[in-house]
Amino acid sequence: MKNKLQLQQLNEKMEKLIGLEHLSVPPIGWIKAIRNAIGMSMEQLGKKLSITKQAVMDIEKREKVGAITIKSMQEIAKAMDMKFVYGFVPNADSLEQLIEKRALEIATKIVQRTSTTMKLEDQVNSKTRIESAIKERAAEIINKTPKILWD
Repeated sequence: MKNKLQLQQLNEKMEKLIGLEHLSVPPIGWIKAIRNAIGMSMEQLGKKLSITKQAVMDIEKREKVGAITIKSMQEIAKAMDMKFVYGFVPNADSLEQLIEKRALEIATKIVQRTSTTMKLEDQVNSKTRIESAIKERAAEIINKTPKILWD
């Protein structure tokens, strides 16, 4: 696989996030929750960001509904002497498993289509042969890592 090193490096970064995918955002949003917890007023945060109290209120509302930019979150974190962290965690255990799962799905469709055509021509394959063909096709897809995986 040509992107093996890249996958490995990303997996290492993502492993640090595993377990955090269940972390829930406070109902009032992170900004307001943290601001309240550290005793910082909207005016004080606004002053640090060079914006009005009303603008801080708007930012907190936008964060609560998920309509805030990453850049804004980074600036706000910095103003509160914090770091904003974000990332992705694959539903599979790793990126390799994500690719493998998708390759198997595609390979299964391809092999089953071929198998159906062969049945119509009275050339039936055994279940073992079909499973083997699926694994071979999946390995071929993984090795080439074609963009077709995500169509």
